[in-house]
Amino acid sequence: MFRISALLAAAAALSAQTKPVMNCSDLRALTNHDLSIAIATAVDANDCRVAGQILPQVGFEVHLPTQWNGRFVMYGNGGYAGESLDSPQRNATYRRALGRGFAVAATDTGHSGITEPGGTFAADRQKLLDYAFRSLHVTAEAAKTVMRAYYGVAPTKSYFEGCSTGGRQALILAQRFPTDFDGITVGAPVLNFTGTMLHYVQIEQAAKNGSITPAKLPALSAKIIEACDAKDGLKDGLISDPRRCDFQPARDLPHCDAGADGPDCFTSAQIAWLEAQYGDTRSNGKRIFPGWPVGSEGGWQPWSVDANGRTLSRSFSEGFFRYLVPTKPDPQYDILTFNFDRDLPKLDNIHLILDATDPDLTRFRDRGGKLLMYYGWADPALNPLMGVEYYESVTERMGTGTTNFFRMFMAPGMYHCGGGPGPNAFDTLSPLSQWVEQGKAPDSLLATKTDAGKAVRTRPLCPYPQVAKYKGSGSIDDAANFTCAAN
Repeated sequence: MFRISALLAAAAALSAQTKPVMNCSDLRALTNHDLSIAIATAVDANDCRVAGQILPQVGFEVHLPTQWNGRFVMYGNGGYAGESLDSPQRNATYRRALGRGFAVAATDTGHSGITEPGGTFAADRQKLLDYAFRSLHVTAEAAKTVMRAYYGVAPTKSYFEGCSTGGRQALILAQRFPTDFDGITVGAPVLNFTGTMLHYVQIEQAAKNGSITPAKLPALSAKIIEACDAKDGLKDGLISDPRRCDFQPARDLPHCDAGADGPDCFTSAQIAWLEAQYGDTRSNGKRIFPGWPVGSEGGWQPWSVDANGRTLSRSFSEGFFRYLVPTKPDPQYDILTFNFDRDLPKLDNIHLILDATDPDLTRFRDRGGKLLMYYGWADPALNPLMGVEYYESVTERMGTGTTNFFRMFMAPGMYHCGGGPGPNAFDTLSPLSQWVEQGKAPDSLLATKTDAGKAVRTRPLCPYPQVAKYKGSGSIDDAANFTCAAN
């Protein structure tokens, strides 16, 4: 009876609506020395759009529903940020949240990706700090100021969702600004940005002597699936935990004859490049970043493999070393000259500014915050072991009670923030809000794989270190036939 009453009370709370106490256009009067409200206008009957700027150049946007559920969600960025805040993709995200009664906010982090593409914005060190952390906090505060004025009350609960750079932002908020959000979704975070860029440089340097071509990716993927798929006890085209697969390119791939190359074999230079991809990044013999786990090869193009040689890993790492690392921009810096044994101290400062690697989440935990993190095991852009090792470091620091406020879910066969051969679409906002508001921690997430708009496979994503285990009968495409169990 108590549980039913609690659920009914929670449902009543979720259905409660708060209406505006002022006109949308009147929000322009909130402008002050630090905050400029450039636009405050009703887009439609359920959307008051507020857009403006926070000194010096942090652009932000807030969308306010007429029927408000009292909650606020802020969305993160991707890559080097600077995205247009009113792009079709952004607007679609806003509409989904507005349709559920949430007030919504986002920021460009303080620069435009059109006028300052890639990492060039970091030539202005204030813009670097805004990108790294400041824009997140000041946008959250500005959005809450707008909500208090429009509705007459502050949000009852605040949430953040982000993937990739947005995932790094999510952890930055938990680490630096633990009172800003009650619940945070951390998607595929580039939490060790400097380590990621170092590994990108490692594979670019190895590519000087040759790398595999896009045409060879299908053969490589097939070899790895053949070697690793059944390691979890079920042959389903997915690798549940690539760490269980002992795959070695030099031993397990067919070698081309000396001086020859072909679609079904690999040259010595290509083998060496693969070993750089799968191998740890080291400095003076010390491991500084993990090698990539197997299973993401089908998504390597254009991240680490491209027909014209201009990979995304090269673009990101060049922007990083030319603009984010040096105090004075060095637009001609050649990443192929970076010396891993000698030059690593040059990254000390940017590491402290940008990376979200601090495992001490005491303040966030103690004020009742909840973290839900996910990563695709087949992520070709960001190494999933980066997320696993961070979660393990938090568990080591925070103890056995870590799962009371922080849970991570690994998705076999999922690429970067979605896509890939495995089930890769799932809701995080609902389970996160239930955890924050009802104390119901998520024991699994239901993930779906679609083809031509039709669901073709569902699978539970389990809280790490558990994995989805087949019960032994029924369709392997139905989540009901799996249970979360020890790996």
